[in-house]
Amino acid sequence: MAEFLALGGQTLPLLRNWAGEEPGNGVARGLLTLATSERMDDRVLKQQLVTAHRDAQASGEREASLVYGVFLHTHRQYRLTADHLMAHFERWPTDEVATLILDAFSAAGDSAYRVHGDALVEQQATLAGPDSWVWASCLAAVRAEQGRVREAHRLAEHALSRNPRSGVAVHDLAHVEHELGTGPASTRMLDRWLAQDSQAVQLGHLNWHAALQSIACGDFADARHRADTALRREDVGMRAATNWRLMLVGQEPARRSDLDHVRKLLAAPGGMAEVFHTFNLALALAVEAATEDLETLAGRAAADPRPAYREVLAPVVGALAHITVGHPRAAAEGLAALGEKTEQIGGVRVEREIVQDTLARALIDAGDPARAAALLRHRTTTRDHHTYENLLLAPR
Repeated sequence: MAEFLALGGQTLPLLRNWAGEEPGNGVARGLLTLATSERMDDRVLKQQLVTAHRDAQASGEREASLVYGVFLHTHRQYRLTADHLMAHFERWPTDEVATLILDAFSAAGDSAYRVHGDALVEQQATLAGPDSWVWASCLAAVRAEQGRVREAHRLAEHALSRNPRSGVAVHDLAHVEHELGTGPASTRMLDRWLAQDSQAVQLGHLNWHAALQSIACGDFADARHRADTALRREDVGMRAATNWRLMLVGQEPARRSDLDHVRKLLAAPGGMAEVFHTFNLALALAVEAATEDLETLAGRAAADPRPAYREVLAPVVGALAHITVGHPRAAAEGLAALGEKTEQIGGVRVEREIVQDTLARALIDAGDPARAAALLRHRTTTRDHHTYENLLLAPR
């Protein structure tokens, strides 16, 4: 369980051994399903979790509650998952295993849920006390997302002092050091951590963070190398986010995603199930300059009854389409009108920042450098390394 909570490289083998040795253990089956759910079709997923919940009920109410939360989460019922977690923690405060599905609050697509989730983590971390590296890691993630980077940094380091292999805590550090623009110092830290567990669950994602730090300080070759060696074919979002950043500053992208693969992902049942996932697929289309696909997707989003799709995703995708055909002024007007509503695109600060990057580039290309400079001033004045931002603000 500690390995799973730390997102270590032995997570899957240990879960498989546990479930194999105790086939009637509902929690073991439920957690193994959580860890492998992306590879299952809906029928197998439901079958595994129905069995897990039945077995968990025989073990106790807490076990049954955990597995039910996993069922909701893996079926992308994030608001219901969040509601369930509120009740779960009322009965079983500081339950560390339940932290595995806490991201439901941010994935719910509603700022009110995010606020409730932050408050819940603060409350549970206080109850758990400083000895819990799990809750210290969770609170560090909340503080990082709130922009309280110094506090997040202290919490993440405290969690790592309790458990040096906490993957959540080292991920928190990656977020914080992105905000600080620490550049090579951050990539060295991530490489040292990964060297001790080359199979860590977050291998690709932490390398992606390192690639962003390399982009920040102008080491574009390293960013391309990390994208090409650490990201899998299915890591379409991270690959697109890396390549779009490189292309915004006139650099050659890393290996691209296959356009037909991206189209298939969009057409699949989950293609538009989550706004942030759809946004990442839109970035992949933008990298390929697939203007017609982007225009079609913008139309679908504009007709979607969900506000985040209709009011935020549609104009963002439309702006990407404008950029691919050389209409930066139209792109800038569409993105600038959104203001803080871009938070509804989902993801976290580091991931949403690419919308601001795109707006800055569009403003420069539209001949409005003063607005672009003002947009990025908080980054160019607070980050140690900001070659990337300087290039975003450079005319070409």
